[in-house]
Amino acid sequence: MAYKTVNPYNNELVKSYPDATSEEIEKALSTGHALYKQWRDEPIADRAKILHKIADLLRKNEDELAKIATIDMGKLLNESKGEVELCAIIADYYADNGEDLLKPTPISTQATGAAEILHQSTGVLMMVEPWNFPYYQIMRVFAPNFIVGNPMILKHASNTPGSAAAFEKIVKESGAPDGSLTNLFASYDQVSDIIADQRVQGVALTGSKRGGQSVAAVAGQNLKKNSMELGGSDAFVVLSDADLDTAVDLAWRVRIYNNGQVCTSNKRFIVADNLYDEFLAKLKDAFAKLKPGDPMDPSTTYAPMNSARAKAKLQGQIDKAIEGGAKVAFGNGPVDLPGQFIQPTILTDISKDNPEFYDELFGPVAQVFKVGSDQEAIDLANDSELGLGGIVLSGDPAHGRAVAAKIETGMVFVNSFLVSLPELPFGGVKGSGYGREMSQLGLNAFVNDKLVVTSQTPDWGNPAGGLAVFGGK
Repeated sequence: MAYKTVNPYNNELVKSYPDATSEEIEKALSTGHALYKQWRDEPIADRAKILHKIADLLRKNEDELAKIATIDMGKLLNESKGEVELCAIIADYYADNGEDLLKPTPISTQATGAAEILHQSTGVLMMVEPWNFPYYQIMRVFAPNFIVGNPMILKHASNTPGSAAAFEKIVKESGAPDGSLTNLFASYDQVSDIIADQRVQGVALTGSKRGGQSVAAVAGQNLKKNSMELGGSDAFVVLSDADLDTAVDLAWRVRIYNNGQVCTSNKRFIVADNLYDEFLAKLKDAFAKLKPGDPMDPSTTYAPMNSARAKAKLQGQIDKAIEGGAKVAFGNGPVDLPGQFIQPTILTDISKDNPEFYDELFGPVAQVFKVGSDQEAIDLANDSELGLGGIVLSGDPAHGRAVAAKIETGMVFVNSFLVSLPELPFGGVKGSGYGREMSQLGLNAFVNDKLVVTSQTPDWGNPAGGLAVFGGK
């Protein structure tokens, strides 16, 4: 696997990186395993101080880090800066709250003695992360597991190696022990070998369905716990009582943010028939105002795709959708720039038998549907193989919440941009994967929830405990 940064704005090769060696992999495993044992006897507060230092370093180096991410994968510079700040927020959150969240949980029981659940580390974790948020995707797993005491090995996307190296450098500069996070430019075969190693106790992956299936299969064969975040084709539901201008202003932003290359970016816009025509017209106007250009330039409002491969895939999906009967309401024209640009596009009249009806269009393409009722909107939103997030717009928040409760996804936001914050659990259902990252749920994703029952003196006479556990009489 060739790890290299190719600037998607000008197609220039910036830097290539050497593949991981077997010696580097063994060192990462042995160092991480030794650190796991060391951390078991050290207070959480020590790691909290380091996490705060990581947050400070992220903010101090925000400009440099943002430029690295933008050159790696092409997102707007201001969006890269926002990503760095979000990473700092996540680090601070777990530094401030991790120790309290990991306190033993007492249980009321009929057993003799006091029962409690200890939340303990399990060992080295393997992280397989994608390119679209090259720092945030790492931090979502790193911060909670660092505070827990699980050392991590990172395999990042092959087109964002600069960001992976930069994140690892920040961790090292913070004073974190060797093995806290080891970035390896590993192949997928090497990842499989790492997962199989007895020193590795879990795998966290964010990526494609195919990648998730491959990694989950290896994890299952080796009985390793894993979490999967595999993308989404999120619905943006505009109910009949929604404020139209608010809906459109939110719609174009969620579709174009990060050039539409977001798992939770709304891709299917389901609009009540009384608002459909005007919604479509206003969305076209919003898209028409977008300006392609250098993502380093503050005046640029939409960026290139992350790579030539991604552009070719998305264009192929657009072409296939049109061949299947979809209509182009806006876009799908040439962009007179050398980089990997696709003009923001709006597709309508996508029937269920269209070959792209169930596919995730990972880029600046909006699919707009017309519905005649709330139930029709709910049914269409749920007619998906994926179930990550969603947004519902309504003039009555209670009405919006009632509809949101019936949508089959891991997250739904009513009258709001879908936000990602450390206190909010992140994850999906169906083909979007399983498990949760961030919040207390993410903190507990790879912990040993160990039951401990402590009795002052043995009491074999308790019918609910003692020999009764073994079927004694």
